Amino acid sequence: MSGFWSFWIIAIVTINLGLCVFLLLWVSKPIAGEPPIGESMGHAFDGIEEYNNPMPRWWIALFWGTIAFAVAYFVLYPGYGSFKGVLNWTQVNQYDAEVKATEERIAPIFAKFAAMPVEQVAADPEARAVGQRLFLTNCAVCHGSNAQGARGFPNLTDNDWLYGGSPEAIKETITNGRVAAMPAWGAVLGEEGVNEVAMYVASLSRPELKSEKPELVTAGEAKFQGNCVMCHGADGKGNYAFGAPNLTDGIWLYGGDIATIKETLNGGRQGVMPAQHERLSPERIHLLTAYVYGLSQTK
Repeated sequence: MSGFWSFWIIAIVTINLGLCVFLLLWVSKPIAGEPPIGESMGHAFDGIEEYNNPMPRWWIALFWGTIAFAVAYFVLYPGYGSFKGVLNWTQVNQYDAEVKATEERIAPIFAKFAAMPVEQVAADPEARAVGQRLFLTNCAVCHGSNAQGARGFPNLTDNDWLYGGSPEAIKETITNGRVAAMPAWGAVLGEEGVNEVAMYVASLSRPELKSEKPELVTAGEAKFQGNCVMCHGADGKGNYAFGAPNLTDGIWLYGGDIATIKETLNGGRQGVMPAQHERLSPERIHLLTAYVYGLSQTK
């Protein structure tokens, strides 16, 4: 905070407290020419007469109390310009202290589950409850509170995985993240080639297209074998090593209609799963791994 703004805040606080004190002293002081306390002021309207009654003592005491509280607060805590207060309190220090206390309290719980295999943790109701809270706090914004994902964000409740659904693969994904890259093929294939490959890819999960558009499917298959098998495999069932999805099961990350497949081929896709190792401890990642792993094991 600059010196000007510090002085500005100090001046405002001091003036306001001073005015409050002046107001209390003014209303408590007898005014010359007024009738004695309890006597009529000589004002009456519609049967209502004004008397010279002082402010209630409880109100005066309460007002003085608020002023005393304000002074004590600004002495103890920050708020009076750049003065930090004699307690040297900050919200950061309080937050850190509360986090430390919480960590010490729950550390034995995480340590207990960290010593157990993921499969065993996934079957433990207490562990799943903790894992669910971790998921809702850190993962639900992308994958949804029900973990069923959205366009561009995988459904974690089925058995269709981009990088593998083993405990080791899931933990690696959560810990270090994933950076997916489906390259754009529009310039390589051309408009006609994109149409053909899109039709072939769609036919892998919709066999009826092979009889409806046989020429396009056949031409698309040839181009697929020449350009796409490196990642997706000759059978189109994908490859965990590249994060290449299975194109034969009808489960789509961005959509399986012809228009969306063409959009993917033309412009490519760039998906990012952020690494969590800087935000979550290994013990928390272990619990979160178990929770995610368990989601697909109930199917």
